[in-house]
Amino acid sequence: MSQRVRWRNGRQSLRRRLLTTLLVPLTALLLLNSLITYIGALIYANHVHDVNLVDDTLTLVQMMATKSPDGAVSPQAQFLLEYEPEGRNYFSVFSARHGLVAGNPGLKPPGGLFIDGNRPQLYNVQIERHAMRAASIQMPNPRENGDQLEVTIAETLRDRHLEARQILLLSIPAQALLIIAAFLLVWLGVSTGLRQLEPLTNQLANREHDLAPIGDAEVPVEILPLTRTIDGLFARLRSMLALHERFIADAAHQLRTPLAGLSVHAERAQASSDPATIKDALNHIQRLILRANRTSSQLLALTRAQTAEHEIGDTERLNLATIIPELVGQRVHEALATDIDLGYEGPAGPLWIEGDRHRLQEMLDNLIDNGLRYAGRDSLMTISLAREDNHICLAVEDNGPGVPPAWIERLGERFFRVPGSEEQGSGLGLAIVQRIAEWHNARVRYRSGSHGHGLRVEVVFPSSHDA
Repeated sequence: MSQRVRWRNGRQSLRRRLLTTLLVPLTALLLLNSLITYIGALIYANHVHDVNLVDDTLTLVQMMATKSPDGAVSPQAQFLLEYEPEGRNYFSVFSARHGLVAGNPGLKPPGGLFIDGNRPQLYNVQIERHAMRAASIQMPNPRENGDQLEVTIAETLRDRHLEARQILLLSIPAQALLIIAAFLLVWLGVSTGLRQLEPLTNQLANREHDLAPIGDAEVPVEILPLTRTIDGLFARLRSMLALHERFIADAAHQLRTPLAGLSVHAERAQASSDPATIKDALNHIQRLILRANRTSSQLLALTRAQTAEHEIGDTERLNLATIIPELVGQRVHEALATDIDLGYEGPAGPLWIEGDRHRLQEMLDNLIDNGLRYAGRDSLMTISLAREDNHICLAVEDNGPGVPPAWIERLGERFFRVPGSEEQGSGLGLAIVQRIAEWHNARVRYRSGSHGHGLRVEVVFPSSHDA
C-alpha cells in the first residue's frame, strides 16, 4: 500500500497531525489573549476608578473646608458618598483628638491614622467581608485649630471587574474570527505544501537509521536548500547528540550538590522557628543559588565553545592590541573591589588575528575571573600581549599563591580544581579557555609566575599578516 493511500485512509495523515497540533496552540492563544485582554482591561478600569476615587476624596475635603464650616458631613452628601446600585460604599472622617467624626468606624487607613502627604493615598481594605479600594488624606479641622482630620472614601471593586468583563466580551468575537481565519490559512498552506513534499517524504519514509545524504535528484528547486540543510544536519547529528549527552551528564554531575544543599537548608528553615537559624539557612540557600547559576552559565559557555567548527562569517580580522586593553578596562572596577591591582602591558603596534570577538571576550573574562577568585587580596594581575615569531602571545599572570607543579598539567581539564583550594568554583573556567583557544587554532600554556610564585596562563594565537 502506498504512502499516499495510507494518508487518505487516515492512518498516517501528516496533514491531520499538523492541523491538530496547530489547533491546540491556536485555541490556547485565544485563551491567553483573552486573559491578557481581561487583565489589561482590569488595569485600565482600576486606573480610571482610582483617579475618580482620588477626585472624590479631594472634593469631599474641599466641601468640608469651604461649605461645611462646622466640619460635619450633610445627610445628602453622606447618601451620595455611600450610594452604590448593588451594595454600598463607605467613608469616614477621623479626628486626631476626638476619633471618629463621621462615617464608618471600621474604615481606617493602613497602619493607623494620619498618613503624611498632600495627595490621597490609595490602598486596599476589607469591610464586612467586602474587598474595597480606599483613598485617605489629611486636612486641618475647620472647627478646631491644631486638630487634623483623616478623610477616607472606599468603594467596592464590582464596577471595575464588570467593566473589564464587558471589554473582554466585546473583544472575544474579533479574536475568535482572527484565530479561525489563521487556522483556515494554515490548513490551505499545509495542504498545498504536503503535495509538493510527497516524493521527498516517501524517500525519507523508506529510511530507518540511514543518515546518508538525500541528494539533489527529484527534489524541487524550492525545497533544494532544505534538503541540503538536512544533509548537513545528518553530518553533524552524531557529534551534536554526543555533545548534548555530555552536557546533560555534566549538568547532572555539577548541579546535584547545590540542589541537594538547597533541599537541606529549605527543610531547616521550615522546621525551625528560630530567626537566626532561618536567616542562616536562607544565606546558605542564596549562596547555593549563586553557585548553581554560575555553574549552569559556565556549562552553557563550555557547550558553546565545544560546538567548534568554523563556518563562513564566523571569524573576522581583529587587532588584539586594541581589543584586549578595552576588555581589560571593563573589569578594572571588579578588581578594585577585591583589592587586586589589574593592569595591561603591550606593544604600540597592531597585533592581528583571525577570530571571534565574543569568544575572545568570554575567554579573557574567564582568565580574569580565575585570577580574581584565586589570587587573593592585595595581589597584582597583569594582562600582556607580545609577538613570538609568527604568533601572538596573550598572557594573564598574577602573583598569588599559584598552583603546585604537580597539578599544573591538569589545568584545563573539565571539573578539575586544585586540591586544598578554599574558593568555591566549578572547575570549568580554564576548560572554557582551552576550548575557545582550540576554536582559534591557538594553544594554551600554564606556567608559574615570573618570580617563582603565582600563575601565568598564556594563549598563543597564529598571527594574521594580511594588510
